[in-house]
Amino acid sequence: MIEKNSKGLAARWKYFWQSIAAAIVVTLLYVTATIPAETQLIVPFFKDVAIDLGWWYLILGYLVIVGSSNAVNLTDGLDGLAILPTVLVGSALGAIAYLVGHAEFARYLHIPYIPGAGELVIYCGALGGAGLGFLWFNTYPAQVFMGDVGALSLGAALGVIALITRHEIVFFIMAGIFVAETMSVILQVGSFKLTGKRIFMMAPLHHHFELKGWPEPRVIVRFWIITVMLVLFGLATLKLR
Repeated sequence: MIEKNSKGLAARWKYFWQSIAAAIVVTLLYVTATIPAETQLIVPFFKDVAIDLGWWYLILGYLVIVGSSNAVNLTDGLDGLAILPTVLVGSALGAIAYLVGHAEFARYLHIPYIPGAGELVIYCGALGGAGLGFLWFNTYPAQVFMGDVGALSLGAALGVIALITRHEIVFFIMAGIFVAETMSVILQVGSFKLTGKRIFMMAPLHHHFELKGWPEPRVIVRFWIITVMLVLFGLATLKLR
């Protein structure tokens, strides 16, 4: 007998398997690192500021992967809202991967040279192309939906690419919409538990603007525009050193 249940996997189990996958990936990246730059935190806007993380790299990597995975999933609440920012950020990370994987460009831009990172361009190109194809049918009004499986996977993929290219802070900047959506949920839940009051009309953030009277397409397109600006700013940090 088939049980008809559309609830899917419980949240705690999603988090459990996310954590297992993130721990495996981060551990592999850590133990296979061949140069110091692969486990350093690179600070943008400065030419030679790189913080040696040591085993703290494992914690940072875990937070980046799990955090970005859930951030994209939280953003995926309106038609096309999550996929275009994913394409834009993924494409920008592809450009960064090419630069950090090319010794001459890396030296010119004062960014770490990561051997083999340039191969990620192929993956990022595939992600961008597939994402645009998906957007054709996911844009308002949507005909197809990515669901938790797609959103969680794409978010985790972006986090892994940011880790490999050693540009977690730049990724944090470019993924500002994902960050804002996640922080709105954290602040909303925290405020309600501590004070009994809500900061936003509804969280994640895109629902707040909907309840304020913005039509769904306006929320989507304006979030897209913000992402374009943040991605351009993130790429500009490569030269502003």
